[in-house]
Amino acid sequence: MKLVWALRSLLFVLWMAATVVPWGLLMLVLSIFIRGERLYWPTMRWLRMAMWGSRVICGIVPRVQGLEHLPTAAEHRRAVVLACKHQSTWETFYYPTLMPHPLAYVFKRELLYVPFFGWAMGRLDMIHIDRSKRAEAWNKVAEQGKRLAAEGIWVIMFPEGTRTPRGQQGSYKSGASRLAIATGVPIVPIAATSARCWPRKSFLLRPGIVDVSIGQPIDSTGRQPDELMREVEAWIEAEMRRLDPEAYPAAAAASSPRS
Repeated sequence: MKLVWALRSLLFVLWMAATVVPWGLLMLVLSIFIRGERLYWPTMRWLRMAMWGSRVICGIVPRVQGLEHLPTAAEHRRAVVLACKHQSTWETFYYPTLMPHPLAYVFKRELLYVPFFGWAMGRLDMIHIDRSKRAEAWNKVAEQGKRLAAEGIWVIMFPEGTRTPRGQQGSYKSGASRLAIATGVPIVPIAATSARCWPRKSFLLRPGIVDVSIGQPIDSTGRQPDELMREVEAWIEAEMRRLDPEAYPAAAAASSPRS
């Protein structure tokens, strides 16, 4: 079985490599003539191709609940901050194909040096930061986040900062809640069980369902960053244990009825 998974995973990696080079070059040329949202949607078409490959080649199928909690595509100026559980590369590829609004990721600037993929990302209106300079990084997030929110762009952040293994919980930082408070927009928590099929730091993909659950927007008005983030964290982690109980055996045992 693992040999089959490895062969399918290899085919998927080849699919991404074969498609990202021409698409990345095309977007770089296109960026000479157009910018902003007009460039965003054509660039996201490659992510749709990648997600198509993960589904058809590797058998990874998303199952989403809670889309009704998001502003609709018709609500152009209604911005939110998305605070997401981070287990895998999968969700970073999938969310732009799911959301009805343009997204602006906050990401480490080293990704800009990834050939073709990073080069194309650098032409989009996103927030790339130097994580070694924390004060400078936050000032950049706050400044650009306010401008993006005014334009109706959704800023997406991963409060744990890095991918966490399946069944584990990282340290939730308050950057997303600070940004929501600074911009006066709601924060939307999102849980996803992506490591079930695409583990962190691995390209050995397994077929299966990735559950994505989108929570109700949490009002940031009058809140404190740490207190707001604790609410976001509590919702995400409780939802992770509901969606993927076998990854959290202690939680599953505690919730099971006693004889």
